[in-house]
Amino acid sequence: MTHRSGVRPRASLSFLLWLLVLGCMKGSTAVVAPPEADMPGERARLALTPPMGFNNWNAFGCDVNEALIKETADFFVSSGLKQAGYEFVNIDDCWSKMERGADGRLAADPVKFPSGIEGVAEYVHGRGLKLGIYADAGTKTCAGYPGSLGQEEIDAQTFADWGVDYVKYDNCSNQSDGSRADFVRRYTAMQRAIERTGRPIVYSICEWGQSQPWEWAPEVGQLWRTTGDIHDSWHSIRGIIAVNAPLAEYAGPGHWNDPDMLEIGNGTLSEIEKRTHMSLWAMMAAPLIIGTDLRRASADTLAILQNRELIAIDQDRLGVQGNVVSNGAGLMVLAKRLESGEVAVALYNSTDAQALVSAPAASVGISSETGVYLHDVWAAAGVEAKATIAAGVPAHGTVVYRARPLAATDVVAPSLSVEGNLGTLIPGLAKSVALTTRVVNHGSSAAKQITVSVQAPRGWRIMPATAAAGPSLATDGALETRWNVLVPEATPAGRHPLTVTASFTWNAASTRAASTSEVTSVVAVAPPKGDTPLSTLVPVSASNGLGPVEVDASNGGEAEDDGNLISIGGKLYTRGLGTHAPSSVSYHLGGRCASLSVDVGVDDEVGADGSVAFEVHADGKIVAQSGVLTGKDPARTLTADLKGVDQLELVTLSGDAPLGDHANWAVPRVVCGGSTARSVVERTLFSFESGTEEFTIANAGAGGAFALSKHFATDGSAGLEVTSPADGNWFGRRFKAPIDLSAFKRLRYDVKTGPAGTVGELALQVGPGSSWCQGGRWSWINANSSKTIERAFTEISCPAGVTLDRKQVHAIWVFVKAATVQIDNVRAE
Repeated sequence: MTHRSGVRPRASLSFLLWLLVLGCMKGSTAVVAPPEADMPGERARLALTPPMGFNNWNAFGCDVNEALIKETADFFVSSGLKQAGYEFVNIDDCWSKMERGADGRLAADPVKFPSGIEGVAEYVHGRGLKLGIYADAGTKTCAGYPGSLGQEEIDAQTFADWGVDYVKYDNCSNQSDGSRADFVRRYTAMQRAIERTGRPIVYSICEWGQSQPWEWAPEVGQLWRTTGDIHDSWHSIRGIIAVNAPLAEYAGPGHWNDPDMLEIGNGTLSEIEKRTHMSLWAMMAAPLIIGTDLRRASADTLAILQNRELIAIDQDRLGVQGNVVSNGAGLMVLAKRLESGEVAVALYNSTDAQALVSAPAASVGISSETGVYLHDVWAAAGVEAKATIAAGVPAHGTVVYRARPLAATDVVAPSLSVEGNLGTLIPGLAKSVALTTRVVNHGSSAAKQITVSVQAPRGWRIMPATAAAGPSLATDGALETRWNVLVPEATPAGRHPLTVTASFTWNAASTRAASTSEVTSVVAVAPPKGDTPLSTLVPVSASNGLGPVEVDASNGGEAEDDGNLISIGGKLYTRGLGTHAPSSVSYHLGGRCASLSVDVGVDDEVGADGSVAFEVHADGKIVAQSGVLTGKDPARTLTADLKGVDQLELVTLSGDAPLGDHANWAVPRVVCGGSTARSVVERTLFSFESGTEEFTIANAGAGGAFALSKHFATDGSAGLEVTSPADGNWFGRRFKAPIDLSAFKRLRYDVKTGPAGTVGELALQVGPGSSWCQGGRWSWINANSSKTIERAFTEISCPAGVTLDRKQVHAIWVFVKAATVQIDNVRAE
């Protein structure tokens, strides 16, 4: 499996993501009981609490070797991770030779593991730790190495002979008929083989939640994945929480729901998102398997991973997964009973704005006639609440308390929630934007001498418009303060944190205390000089009739990022806004722009019955309108004069539409600053108008095919149809001479799926040695649908010692797994 340059591309695991479609599999959905277990008592004792450890896959993929595993084991000891409870050092895929030995046994790659797995196990055991290994319930692993289907007895015994303590059992190349009975059979076969070895080995079932393993796997393994693969993004983590949190009834000592490994430290998550990741995994009694390069982990990353109080909640010997107490509007409250009699309570805000998250103490199982003691596990401080557990929780944030009844309420400060609501900010604008803060006392004792303050980024002006202090707040008393906010002209567009603090005194001794929360501000800037797509700008505000406004995609439905490419009258558009009438999206122009042009129409995904009216508002006046358009109408072009306009608003109004009002603003562009030059520059690399453009297959022996296609085209009249083998392959082109992409930040291309959706990855060959660099995994699981795939060059990683030299790009490759898909318009931006 090598291509002509002699560089073997790493096989992609991104295709596992398609299995996020939980419950949508074909075949039986009835509960199928596994065979009677041989020794359930001993099996349960292997993981009385959720396993804790490390796995190399998230940070290294196939780049695993003996040195990495040994150095990680050493770091467990030297850093205090071992003392904190982390004990498993787990090797993922790509550790073995590509073929079994003459004796039928698996063997470690001698280059990667010169001491063999047995030697590595001996080293890890010598550090007081345990070793894990990876195998697959199919004919091949996900990276194409030998699988264990039909070889369970010899592989289990091999692992036991080597001294393995943990087996992660994956689900690729599984030869399955899709029925639950098949899943139970395949995973039970390895469970029985492991138990017959007599060695205590933790068994991790990794079938991605496809057959609802929580209903049958407690009798088979110690943990089971409930979702597809996790990724280093807030979108991934939020989606996994939504799936895994409601499954509390299936977890307990010796059997755990597994929402996949930790991404903390891998570079994309904010500090608040990292804390939420750790907090919710602990509340869900999830295995804590670190997935970052610990040898290079920051002090902040290690502090989060080693938060002893959260680890104690996760590892609590009562073995209860937190129950969802309330869940709505993106806000969730979970409660987890602890062996001590306390209750761990998580106030989780998945939305993009700060919010008050609260629950009556009685609803989480705390009954007290006097008060409730709340110990904040991140702040390591305690407060008292009379009857309501509440906090102003930052966007994407989580507050976790250990709660218990409190007899004497005058021994601890009252609990105060701090909220903030702020409009969109415009840099350099003379007119200020209002910030409203609200402080509420939830404690039994009065909070006195209250002072509210706001900390903002350097150069911002925060001026109180009302009194920012008050004499006293009794229980349920509130203090509201309004502020005027001005931001400097050079402030970049995006999200910026503001910290709101309420300082106060309490008790007869006037002891000082404070409560703090973070408010996320949105800064919008005027468009740059030139011809600019509105979909590349941050809007001042956006409201939508169904779900979020989608960028460069149709509206889809209620979920985020669930639309297709915009399509009006059969024509596809790769830029635009997908809305659902009634909707409104506004932009700050600052008087810099001359004109707007846009195609509008009802999206083809609705059909002929949709009807929408489109209006363009400039500083509150209608300057262009479409009249009512239906799904039968072609796109209509609107233009508007924007000279001197400060605010542009795109408005849709509902017509009589029984199938919904999916309203598209296709390729909305503003011309600003006296220039018509494109401000967002794209370079088309492959458009397939002249044929297949010398495309080829990286691993020719693995199979696959491609051909010119007229069925999908976003640039010109043709695209490329690609058919991959079951285990996937790389399709692309080697250039006759290296090309220079140093002026660009990302790659984009358009995809249309077949009946099963598709997944993939990107790779570049760069530099004098034509080194293979890959990354940017993606998935698009909607059948027969289309999407623009966009990945930054920063998401593509190279082997050790190789840099991504964009001045010398020798080849570009796209990975496709087990699908026939249409591809068009591969471009750099």
